[in-house]
Amino acid sequence: MKTLEQELASKIYIQVKAFGDEHPKESLERNKYGAMSYKLPILVRTAGLVQALSFVDSRGQPPHHKLLEHLAQVVVENDKKTFLDKSRKSDLQEYTYLTLKTMLALKWYKRFAQSVLEVVPTDEVQGD
Repeated sequence: MKTLEQELASKIYIQVKAFGDEHPKESLERNKYGAMSYKLPILVRTAGLVQALSFVDSRGQPPHHKLLEHLAQVVVENDKKTFLDKSRKSDLQEYTYLTLKTMLALKWYKRFAQSVLEVVPTDEVQGD
């Protein structure tokens, strides 16, 4: 039996690796995906889950939407729309669990952005 951390790490590694394989090293898409992987945990902590997810969804940039789709697949095992709806409509207990699971997942996205995508947290991304 795997722990939640192991399950998340395994699924997220596959997603990030596939994204990295689709986008060449140092491409703008790769850097934007990685940069948002670094920023999103901070946004969730400061603004809250609903506000942070809505912000990313409103950005309108494909790498940000892809990160949100990936996050939805591992956190709620569904699509982005369902994830956004759950974050807005959940009761306090479910919202708290959703936030916790999202933060655990984001930790892995951040780690794999650094190790797999080789995005450095200080990289400046134009148009971000």
